[in-house]
Amino acid sequence: MKKAIYGKKIGMTQVFTEDGRCVPVTALELPPNIVFQVKTKETDGYEAVQVGFGTQKPQRVSKAVTRHVAAAKKGTPRTLREIRLDKFFLGSEFAVGDEIALDGLFEPGNKVDVVGTSIGKGFAGVIKRHHMKGAQTMTHGTHEYFRHGGSIGCRKFPGRVWKNKRMPGHMGNERVLQAGIEVVSVRAKDNVLLVKGSVPGPKNGTILVQTSRKNKS
Repeated sequence: MKKAIYGKKIGMTQVFTEDGRCVPVTALELPPNIVFQVKTKETDGYEAVQVGFGTQKPQRVSKAVTRHVAAAKKGTPRTLREIRLDKFFLGSEFAVGDEIALDGLFEPGNKVDVVGTSIGKGFAGVIKRHHMKGAQTMTHGTHEYFRHGGSIGCRKFPGRVWKNKRMPGHMGNERVLQAGIEVVSVRAKDNVLLVKGSVPGPKNGTILVQTSRKNKS
């Protein structure tokens, strides 16, 4: 059964294995996800649970949100997200107020996929954004034409620029899935999961940890 839980990225550190190897890891804080709403095919057209984690002052959210989360009697969450039940927790039943905890979800050695929002880089050119080489060399009389993308098409055919042409534009701030990350340690008491390597997103960014699509089982 595939499982999933929301949390936030704390940052990177390192751990040492029993044989003395130093492994770079990312610490993910995965507090209990409280179910605030259960969606069904009859009422919403699909099956999912709306979960939340973290806490914040009630006066910082609208009255509509306050009334919406009041049924769970678990305070006001800082973050609200959805978990589709047609992909995760197949056959499980949830009720408002239930919790999805880290304990028992993953074990060291498991493979997980981490979904996050990449760090925004602002407006970037083609060399930084698409790793292009550049239109010309930097010698032999080249003037005022550095880090350009060069020609973007032909006036005869197609007589226009193709869609999805790699050009300068907004870089980053996109949904990114990092697949097949190994779980190094599960610290259920601290609600912390250590995974090998890096994961997308900035510190304190919201992330989704799910059973990896690369698992054979």
